[in-house]
Amino acid sequence: MPATHEVFNQATPLVDYDAAQYPPLLDAVRSAGATDSLEEIHATGRRAGSAEAIAWGEQANAHPPVLKTHDRFGNRIDEVTYDPAYHQLMSAAIEQGLHAAPWESDSPHAHLTRAAKFSVWTSVDAGHTCPISMTYAAVPALRHTPELAAQYEPLLAARVYDPVLRVPTTKRGLTAGMSMTEKQGGSDVRAGTTRAAPQPDGSYLLTGHKWFTSAPMSDMFLTLAQAPGGLSCVLVPRILPDGSRNRFHLQRLKDKLGNHSNASSEIEYDGAVGHLVGEEGAGVRTIVEMVNMTRLDCTIGSAALMRIGTQQAAHHVAHRNAFGAVLIDQPLMRNVLADLAVEAEAATTVAMWLAELTDLAQAGATMADGSPAADLRRIALAISKFHVCKRGPIHAAEAIECFGGNGYVEESGMPKLYREAPLLSIWEGSGNVAALDVLRAAGRQPATVAALFGFLDGAAGADERLDAAVIRLKDELSDVDQLEYRARRVVEAAALAIQGALLVTRGEQAAADAFCATRLGADWGGVFGTLPRGLDVGTLIARATPKVG
Repeated sequence: MPATHEVFNQATPLVDYDAAQYPPLLDAVRSAGATDSLEEIHATGRRAGSAEAIAWGEQANAHPPVLKTHDRFGNRIDEVTYDPAYHQLMSAAIEQGLHAAPWESDSPHAHLTRAAKFSVWTSVDAGHTCPISMTYAAVPALRHTPELAAQYEPLLAARVYDPVLRVPTTKRGLTAGMSMTEKQGGSDVRAGTTRAAPQPDGSYLLTGHKWFTSAPMSDMFLTLAQAPGGLSCVLVPRILPDGSRNRFHLQRLKDKLGNHSNASSEIEYDGAVGHLVGEEGAGVRTIVEMVNMTRLDCTIGSAALMRIGTQQAAHHVAHRNAFGAVLIDQPLMRNVLADLAVEAEAATTVAMWLAELTDLAQAGATMADGSPAADLRRIALAISKFHVCKRGPIHAAEAIECFGGNGYVEESGMPKLYREAPLLSIWEGSGNVAALDVLRAAGRQPATVAALFGFLDGAAGADERLDAAVIRLKDELSDVDQLEYRARRVVEAAALAIQGALLVTRGEQAAADAFCATRLGADWGGVFGTLPRGLDVGTLIARATPKVG
């Protein structure tokens, strides 16, 4: 049979490369003085860029988890089965310390190193990073009850993946989840009706329904429930000390837009045994320790998706001809690609800086202006979670367009990015919740605002457009008239000022110039590909183009 066509003018697969070879990420690590971690970051990058790991991600997404409520004899088991590739991903992530390992490290850059590796590994699959992130975030919340932390923290930090449901203290390693939202409340967790009844032995029995609980095969869950003293945080294990299953029933799995490799469920507590974390009535204050860490990972994850989209687009257009020239050499495509690169670079820089602040806050450090690093992290994290995660979906959509019709096809991997992007803005408080949290921090913790402007003022004089943006931000925050109504505008302005300050003080000059000329200036159309003339787009594109071979 004669050949009907010849395959040509198609990009080669982006595979067998170092996914960590991304200058903005590596620059952020160097700026923090964490050069001793570069070798392990590159090791994660090479593994993430391998054909084997990429295939794991494809398989885990192609075969979503399946719920089994009962065994063949009718016994209630409440288990979720996963494709073997999912377990490979989980094992690799935990071996690399992307879960709770930083809490057991004595490195001054433990959280930054973990953040860089977490960002790089996200390129393989975003779904399985959910239980990895929750396990990471559970530790500071557990520390509100030292005896629970002493019992479980070493197992949460262990670099061993042990997916079989067994008594937690008999396992080699544990994973943790969180269970907060209910049908009637959503982000309004104080509207929850799940009850926690104290027992004579000091435990609590939980009764109620939770509307969205991801990674339900985790070993334990931090959950919110109404105790006699008010809304409280309770640790609920899947398996009890006697080896029996806790009364933790999986009602169904959510049929989600994306995040297909990760199971998200509705659960029923039917007299489930739990243990108080922190004090009765202090549930939100306790579990917010966990939420703030997962918000960090949402920001890192959104920045990672932008990096991946930009790199994939750059690789494609470097190998594709149209209208008589390679796409990457055509002026308008260069404008689009450079604009995508600016967004990804700014997002990556701020995400890594927030991880750096986490290390500093854990150490009780102060910033250059004398403000506690913890105060700056508190407000900058809420600001950046709002803005970076909001930019993810529009960035993914534009990256797909660089492929044309090829990008709309599942085999390209680009639709998966597009489906993942909105989730990170929704998880851990959707846009309005995040924006209002910034106002809450500003109102209740004025030291956080002082820390923010102490940081921004440290970049004064570096770029007049940034200076003008900071002045506008101060005016916006000082104007209390309808501040809640204007919250998104104000928080966006704060996010752009932070990114601009980071880029002009520690970033690549080409990125700083492009960012200030567009995001902080007036000469920008708002959609990607409307950069003004005179910018160094060549450097921006070169920094975003992956190196293969």
